[in-house]
Amino acid sequence: MSLADSARFASKLGKKPFLVTMEVNPPKGTDLSEILAAVERVKGLVDAINVTDGSGAIMRASPLAVAKAVLEAGVDPILQLTCRDRNRLALQADLLGAGILGIRNVLLLTGDDPKAGDHPEAKPVFDINSAALMQVAKGLAEGHDMAGKPLAGSPALVIGAAADPGAKDLDVEMEKYQAKIQGGAQFFQTQAVFDAGGLRRFMTRAKPLGKPVLAGVLLVKSAKMARYLNEHVWGIHVPEELIARFERAADKRAECVAVTSDLVRAVRDVADGIHLYALGWEDLVPEILRAANLATVT
Repeated sequence: MSLADSARFASKLGKKPFLVTMEVNPPKGTDLSEILAAVERVKGLVDAINVTDGSGAIMRASPLAVAKAVLEAGVDPILQLTCRDRNRLALQADLLGAGILGIRNVLLLTGDDPKAGDHPEAKPVFDINSAALMQVAKGLAEGHDMAGKPLAGSPALVIGAAADPGAKDLDVEMEKYQAKIQGGAQFFQTQAVFDAGGLRRFMTRAKPLGKPVLAGVLLVKSAKMARYLNEHVWGIHVPEELIARFERAADKRAECVAVTSDLVRAVRDVADGIHLYALGWEDLVPEILRAANLATVT
C-alpha cells in the first residue's frame, strides 16, 4: 500500500498540534498476526508506529521487514535502527533499503547491551554511535555515503532521536540533544515520563530549539511491574502513589487505562505529542486515547 503524502508522519511534523505514536516489537518468529491486528485497531488513531530493533537485546525478526508490513497495512512506520548489531556498511545498507521500500521515518539509537538479552554471548558492534549515525542518514538523504561517494538515488529520510527528560544532569542531556539536532534529528521521542514537572523543565529548554518532542508514556500493568522497572530499568522511576493505585485496583487493565490516560492529559499541554510504550497491551491504546480525549488524532 502507498500512503498519501497527507497521511505521512513527515507532513505532520511541526504542523499538527499534537502527535501520537506507539511501538510494536517484531515477533520472535515469522507470525505477524498480532502486529497486523494491532495496526488495524489503531489505524486512524495514531500518526505512526515504531517498529523496534531488538529491544532489550532480544533476538526478533527484522524490523525492516516488519516496518514494510506496517506500511502495507496502512500506517506510516518509524523504523528503529540500533548501532549494536551492525557496522557502518550494514547500517547504511539498511537505511538505503528502507528508502527502496518506501519507509521514510527512522529512529536511530545506540541499542541495548547484548549481555542483557537472550543471546548474552553475542558480540556487540557499536562501530559508530547514534549521533554519528544521524549524520550518516542525513548524508544519505543528501545523496552521498559515509565515505563521500555519490549515490544512484537517495532515500527521503525523516530522522528521529531519543531524549531523556529525567536525566540527572540536564545540562549534559541538552548538550546531547543539541548534538543530535546538528546531526540531523528532526523529531524526538523520550524515555518513559511519569513526572510532568520534570518534563516541563526539559521542554523549557528543548522548545526553543524547534524540534517536535513526543513524551514517552509507558503502560504500567501492575504494582509488581512498576517495582521491577524501578529496580532494574535505568532511567525509569514510577512514583509510589501510582504503584499504590495498582495495589488497590481490582481490575489491572482498567487501572492501566485510567493511569495512562491521566499521564497523557498531564503531558498534553507540555510536549508536542506522546509516544506510547504498550508492551503487549496494544489493544488498550484506543481506549486510552478515548479516555484522554485523543480518539481522533490523525
